[in-house]
Amino acid sequence: MSSNRLCWLDVRAAGAARAAVVEEAAHQRIDGIVADDPAHLAGLPPTVRKVLIPAKGKLPAELGEVDLVVVPGPTAARAKAHPSVEFGRLVEITDAASLDEAIESARTERFSVLDFRDPTKIPLEIVIAAAAEAEGALITVAKDVEEAEIIFGVLELGSDGVLMPARAVGDATALKQVAGDRTGKIPLVELEVTATAHIGMGERACVDTCSYLGKNEGILVGSHSKGMVLCVSETHPLPYMPTRPFRVNAGAIHSYTVADEGRTQYLSELVAGSRVLAVDTEGRTRTVSVGRVKIETRPLISIDAIAPNGQTVNLILQDDWHVRVLGPGDAVLNSTELKPGDKVLGHLPTADRHVGYPIDEFCREQ
Repeated sequence: MSSNRLCWLDVRAAGAARAAVVEEAAHQRIDGIVADDPAHLAGLPPTVRKVLIPAKGKLPAELGEVDLVVVPGPTAARAKAHPSVEFGRLVEITDAASLDEAIESARTERFSVLDFRDPTKIPLEIVIAAAAEAEGALITVAKDVEEAEIIFGVLELGSDGVLMPARAVGDATALKQVAGDRTGKIPLVELEVTATAHIGMGERACVDTCSYLGKNEGILVGSHSKGMVLCVSETHPLPYMPTRPFRVNAGAIHSYTVADEGRTQYLSELVAGSRVLAVDTEGRTRTVSVGRVKIETRPLISIDAIAPNGQTVNLILQDDWHVRVLGPGDAVLNSTELKPGDKVLGHLPTADRHVGYPIDEFCREQ
């Protein structure tokens, strides 16, 4: 299977919006445009794969600028008759026999376009597992963006690509967004603790995610949008309670964290279904879903730190030694034992924020 996440946009039902949809798709660097008429693929930039799915599998006399033709059944004979274009196989999965055909195609064809007629994703899981060592690409038909996101995540590997119908401007952008890498990197810096203070009672939030978090993984939290500290998940043993590897005891409710698409949110805004950025000590990131946020009144501790560039950072946590942050070398540091000179890991966003979005304007936080 391919390591790329391919986005193909089907313009066969775009109607009068087709020209605008295609223009947006090219701008968004969509990988492939699918049509049933070679004329609708003419003039596309070379960065876009021009895919023809002819009506009833019948090839037109002239293929024009088409790069790839997708048809039902084995493709070897047709490829031999038309050596100037590639061929892929279209399989509609409705029963056990057609599922076997999909597996055979995934193992032997360069491109397999799979149309699963039942809503369950179990057949797709079977094909992905069966073709894990194959070199071809699986392109799965999705009815909309929501289904495309699910398809990209099936068995964690996901389908190599999604073929989604486009009916309006905006569809190409939405598809590229959900196809974006689930992992990335964020720059982390070493922060030096300058002071700590016990500040009395307040509300703190525990963020329970729907994912297991690693021993060197947590979420970024800070009192100010321009400086955050990496708070570790509860994956490390405690003497009086079991580990909860899905949880981050994250801080006071006013604190910022990084949500998906780089937006910040207050901890108090997070609810079941929210999405936050999990970060490890190497700066590797992934988006995880929130299952629950527990807000309770607890004693609080304020931690001040400074970055190498002089940027000051503050984090307010529950005042209890089992609440921990991460330091260089995967060090797990109890918040109540931090002292001036200790080093913790953090992140320094460069932009100020307005309703969570980065914005270039004057903003002072203190």
